[in-house]
Amino acid sequence: MYLANREMKPLIITFPLSLMLFCSCGSGHPDKRVTAESAYKGVNKYCHEAYDWSVAKENPTIMNVEMGEESDSAYEVVFRSYTGATVHFYVDKKTGNTRIVEKVPALDIENEAGTIDLLDYLEKKEKL
Repeated sequence: MYLANREMKPLIITFPLSLMLFCSCGSGHPDKRVTAESAYKGVNKYCHEAYDWSVAKENPTIMNVEMGEESDSAYEVVFRSYTGATVHFYVDKKTGNTRIVEKVPALDIENEAGTIDLLDYLEKKEKL
């Protein structure tokens, strides 16, 4: 009996570890993805919270949020400011992690400006 327990011990330890490995891969929702609509909504909400839109009250066309290009893995959402600068949000389709890049085309400047979790800016029912 003692020998059988010694032979089973590695199996008893590795089986739960294997289960944890397989269950923890990915975002926890492998069949769910961020949609173009949710990428736009989340970035739009972020921009309205992070930037001062009062300057656009008289002329709303001087500031906007619009969809940019789409790749296999990300959506691009672009915020255009009245200053001529743009902020590009690259939203990972699987996770909602969003990389922010500020650009000033007139001065040929491009800066990495950080990241946000898009899911923080979506309603609970829209989250993955």
